[in-house]
Amino acid sequence: MMDSSKYKVGYYPAPGVHNKWVTKDHIEKPPVWCSVDMRDGNQSLVIPMNLEEKLEFYKVLLEVGFKEIEVGFPAASETEYEFLRTLIDGNMIPDDVSVQVLTQCREHIIRKTFDACKGAPSAIIHFYNSVSVVQREQVFRKSKEEIKKIAVDGAKLVKRLASEYDGNFRFEYSPESFTGTEPEYALEVCNAVLDVLEPSKDNNVIINLPVTVEMSLPHVYASQVEYISENLKYREHVTLSLHPHNDRGTGVADTELALLAGADRVEGTLFGNGERTGNVDIITLAMNMYSHGVDPRLDFSDMPHLVEKYEKCTRMHVYERAPYAGSLVFAAFSGSHQDAIAKGMKWREEKSLHQWSVPYIPIDPHDINRTYDADVIRVNSQSGKGGIGYLLEQTYGYVLPAGMREDLSYLCKSISDHEHKELKASEVLEIFKNHYFKSDGTIIVSNMTFNRRDNCVEAEIVFSRGGVETAVRATGNGSLDAASNALKDFTGEEYVLEVYTEHSMQEQGSGSVAAAYIGIRDKDGSMSWGAGTDTDIIHASVDALMSAYNNMK
Repeated sequence: MMDSSKYKVGYYPAPGVHNKWVTKDHIEKPPVWCSVDMRDGNQSLVIPMNLEEKLEFYKVLLEVGFKEIEVGFPAASETEYEFLRTLIDGNMIPDDVSVQVLTQCREHIIRKTFDACKGAPSAIIHFYNSVSVVQREQVFRKSKEEIKKIAVDGAKLVKRLASEYDGNFRFEYSPESFTGTEPEYALEVCNAVLDVLEPSKDNNVIINLPVTVEMSLPHVYASQVEYISENLKYREHVTLSLHPHNDRGTGVADTELALLAGADRVEGTLFGNGERTGNVDIITLAMNMYSHGVDPRLDFSDMPHLVEKYEKCTRMHVYERAPYAGSLVFAAFSGSHQDAIAKGMKWREEKSLHQWSVPYIPIDPHDINRTYDADVIRVNSQSGKGGIGYLLEQTYGYVLPAGMREDLSYLCKSISDHEHKELKASEVLEIFKNHYFKSDGTIIVSNMTFNRRDNCVEAEIVFSRGGVETAVRATGNGSLDAASNALKDFTGEEYVLEVYTEHSMQEQGSGSVAAAYIGIRDKDGSMSWGAGTDTDIIHASVDALMSAYNNMK
């Protein structure tokens, strides 16, 4: 039985009023990005990555454009120690990239960390200790002064060892469990650490405020960050960093509001991998900025490839509805949505627009190597005429008249419903051709000739039925009208040729292919449709007429 009386808020609001971030409506520039996939992400895997997988994933992070990568906790694992040494000894760290390593504020762990980092061209030594109320009281059973001393002693040791070891080192300090800590006390500890490290123009220090466990609404965290940012010593030489987790499902919101509140840097993972419910998803953050016209300075132009590499190395699955990356996030099954998207895309084409603005699609799928046919317009029993028509047009070049699109949509929906499956674009094409191209009807045209006489066209059409050929002569105001009159004379059927459209399928000079679409209405008012293609538009039109007639029978 659930009992809410067991719980109360575990966070501590910032003293005073700190809400300048409320006046900002969007993020204007990207933060410094630090991937913690190799550490926080990896330690959350049921089966952590082996050395080969870590190397492969590391290369992916470089391709994306990360300039800071937390590669592990080398003092805690032989694999992570070996991985870091492989990067350093193999000269695999680009000149503009810093590797980051995590260590607790414990002397033997810090020393082993420096052993692992020896000779690194650029390494961030990320040291931490927990400062929250529950950790102080329940885990360490130490006073505020004793907890602060742990942080200060850690700072003194990393500063000393950095001068003793070969390599280029920077420092990062995290008051772990920041969200369960009094902001005034967290500030006191951070400033004490900074007094030891002495940030300067040539000695930038990172102060990281981790949402080790989400405990509050996002605006509370933003106010805490703004308070720290406004009161931190050496602020101009300090990079204020965020490390949100997603326990309450608001990691992205935490981060975005905290960036508005003055943070400079974000630690997170691809696809939100990490402990428990995961770290904040850097892909969502970066693409959110991108959708507002801000270059995130991370390259997600081949999202399917990134998903493939991630799933291979981590053995995790990217959720189908994961923002921007999931297989269904651009998908439109609803008929009204498909119609709106199709009209929006037509509008872009007509107006030759560069600026993206299409109903239901926040960014152009092509920007991240997704396609309209496979990712956007999806066909099932809920789909509509607009989407199916757009799919055929964009993928195969068939521009169907409105009534024919509707007729095809009902046909596809019925098949999808009956077979209980989604229809691929190729299957829609097959249905279209099988139903509207009737080359094997009860009546076929085996030959046709046309001659213009005065204000009319005379046609001689040779019809074949049951293997018997019959030549029929008829006149009309055009070639198609003459052929239609010949068909009526031959069959004795009455119908009205109500719809006729045609277009070129491809621009290849004299070898271009024409497509024709015809709708005929019988004496009972029912509409039948047919299509035809040929290098000769008259032949294509007659083929479409015969297909429509055979569908009428």
